[in-house]
Parts: sequence; C-alpha cells; structure tokens
Amino acid sequence: MQYNSYTLRYNAPPAEQADIVFSRGNPDLSALFPADAVPAGGQLFVADTAVSRLPCCAPFFAQFTGAAAGVPSIGRRADASALLIIEAGEAYKTIETVLAILDAALAHGLTRSGVFIGIGGGVITDMTAFAASIFKRGAAVHLVPTTLLAMVDAAIGGKTGCDFGIYKNMTGTFFPARRIDIMSGFISTLPESEYRSGLAEAVKTALLFDPELYRLLDTEQDAVTRREQAVLETMIERSARAKAAVVAEDLSEKGRRIQLNLGHTFGHALESVLGLGAIPHGDAVAWGIARAAQLACNLGICTPQYAQTVTDMLARYGWCTGAVHTKLAGSPPEQTADAIISAMKKDKKNSSSRIRVVLQKELHDTLTMEVSDQDIRRVLLPESREY
Repeated sequence: MQYNSYTLRYNAPPAEQADIVFSRGNPDLSALFPADAVPAGGQLFVADTAVSRLPCCAPFFAQFTGAAAGVPSIGRRADASALLIIEAGEAYKTIETVLAILDAALAHGLTRSGVFIGIGGGVITDMTAFAASIFKRGAAVHLVPTTLLAMVDAAIGGKTGCDFGIYKNMTGTFFPARRIDIMSGFISTLPESEYRSGLAEAVKTALLFDPELYRLLDTEQDAVTRREQAVLETMIERSARAKAAVVAEDLSEKGRRIQLNLGHTFGHALESVLGLGAIPHGDAVAWGIARAAQLACNLGICTPQYAQTVTDMLARYGWCTGAVHTKLAGSPPEQTADAIISAMKKDKKNSSSRIRVVLQKELHDTLTMEVSDQDIRRVLLPESREY
C-alpha cells in the first residue's frame, strides 16, 4: 500500500524528473514490475545473491529461467525482461562487475530506450546506475533499494560508480535514477550489521539538515533499535527528503551537497586501510563523524560540548568513537595513522595536496575546509585527549 510519494526535479540531464515512491507492507516485486508493462527497449534487472535468497523476492525471481546456474548468471522472462544475478558484497563492487552488467544488457538486446533496474543495497544501486550511465551514452535507471543505507542515502542523488583497487568509489558518474521505489518492508530482512550501517547515514543526515530527525534519533533510541514500523517510516522518509532536497539544488557536488560527506573522508580511509568490505560502511562513517567532531573541537570550530554531544549519540548506538578504531587495535598507532592519512589524501574530493574535510560548528551549521596532516594525525593517535 502506498503511503506517500513525491517528485524531485534535477537541474541536469538525463533525469530532469525523478520520482521517489514510498510503500509499506511485504515487498511485492511482481506487482511493481508486471509482465504487461515492459518498456519498448526492454529491461534488465540486476540483483545479487543475497537479495535473490530473500523469501519476499522468490515469486518474482522464479519468473526468470536460467538465472540459477552459477554467478554471474542471466535469466529471462517471457516478455522483454532479463535478470542478472551477481555476487554480493563490497568485494564485487568493481569495474569487472560493471562490465558484466553491460555484457548482460548487450546479450539481452537492450536498446538505449530500455531500463536498467537495480534491486539491492548500495553496491547494486551504484553499479547498476553506473552501467546505465555509460550504456550507449545513457539509458534509464530504476532503483529498488533493499537496505536501510540505500534507502536513506546510496540510491538517492544520482552518484554512481564502483571501487578501484583499495579505494572507495573512485570511478563513477552523476546519473540520477528515473524512479526509486522505497519499500520499508525490506528492513525486516536485514541482519543487525546492515541495519546499523544504514542507521549511521540517517544520523549523519540528522546532524546536517533535519532537527526533527535528530530529535527522533536522540529520544527514541529504543524504538529505532527495535525497528518499530512508524519510527522506521519517519526516519527513512525524512532522510530521503533531506538528501533529495540537497541533490536537487546541487546535483554535481559543487556546493552544499559536499556537506553530505560528513565523516566520509575519515570513513572511506578506514575502509581502504582495513580492506574494502572488512567493516560495514556505516560503521566507518560513524567513526569518521566522531573524528570530524574531535577535529572541529581541536581547531576551535565547535565547542567541546557540541563535540561531546555528537560522540555521545554515536556511542549510545554502539559505534566506535575513539581515536583508534577497535578494528585496528593491536596495530602500531603511528603506522595506522600514517596509513589513514595516506588514504585520505587520495580521496576524490580533495582539490590540492591538503585534505578536505567536512566539519560542524554546531547542529545544522556545517563548513568544508582543508586541514594539515598534523591536524588529522592529532585525532588519530590515542594520546590525544578527547575534548
């Protein structure tokens, strides 16, 4: 049952208009993609092995023959639809997988007027949209995010891409989806680690843009943790609306959209140092937000009280906030600090030899600035006093 929908208008091609549709209840992909409503140019569904095993998706995937014999594999429906199933996980977010999606589209005879449909988490939505953006110079994209992280962040806004070597999202494009279907029923299928990963992005959005979302996360922790339906729907919709509003204003990240990278410069570097996929993305971002709060405090940008408020919220939800992430415990601190700084310097958002970070003065008051290696090092070493 649909409970809300709204339309975004991007100020850049190819998707001047993008619909985000919210629905509750058990996800029904067969009703969403009926066989009698296939675009003339055909459609290619892309999912991973984790999504293909979900009971709520089984009736839909059963319509495709041939998609179960090995991975990657392609199945076909009686209409002009095909399904590609690929391996799940960050380790497969590579240019080789993107090429496999393109191969499947060509093998299926998809035309430029066809549609790429990504069903899955951020890895699937990023790669499917990337493949669509470079297929015959651009085909339409329809996304169905199945994780909280994809619902509140990754699927919204048109950032596409894949990892390159040990570096996160180093290759990609800006290419908004034509439609995004957010089905909150998928949240009940998520393991706790995946749910918490998405929750960190919701916290980020609350800190940046939405006082009501911040209040909910701050005062309704038990309900959030229990995944109570009404709280989930509010959290997802407010996060999606906040990000969509920023993206509609600044699609290609020339201005305010940069703020959405709060915690990400630290977080992406941690993911690179640990090995992509070794830590949930949201856990790395939460740690990065704590490090950004400490950095802002050290530089006199925010008060110690605000830095403490941010860190306390993150700690209450169980994320690591210390100078050295628990995943790096036992490694020489100086060595890990050097490794993280080196990875931060390769961040795609840097425009000079200095590291660009997003910092907050206080709740909903955010700036971007370049900082020195020494400033970064101070918040990565255990002897640095918090606040």
